Amino acid sequence: QVQLVESGGGLVQAGGSLRLSCAASGRTVFMYDMAWFRQAPGKEREFVAGISWGGGTTDYADSGQGRFTISKDNAKNTVYLQMNTLKPEDTAVYYCAAGSSGVVVIRSSYGYWGQGTQVTVSS
Repeated sequence: QVQLVESGGGLVQAGGSLRLSCAASGRTVFMYDMAWFRQAPGKEREFVAGISWGGGTTDYADSGQGRFTISKDNAKNTVYLQMNTLKPEDTAVYYCAAGSSGVVVIRSSYGYWGQGTQVTVSS
């Protein structure tokens, strides 16, 4: 079992940056593949970025490629999502997820989820 708590969301102007954090407890994030998803109002929850349990593999949705960076600090049991050059279309609730099926974009592959953190990007 692992519990995930996201933080770092907020209101930012377009072009700005935010760093989201996902703190894990219960079991170490070293044991899991980790991912960030997001869900905008009226839309499906979508994959944003993922990182393998060892940190050697990362993957990004096209929407965040070149602007977002996922990383993990095993010593702090925390996963991060650095988001730069934010756009209004990045506005969503961002969720952290943990799983054991590799870095995949399929939501059902992740068994553990945080409660989400709101990111709002104003134009």
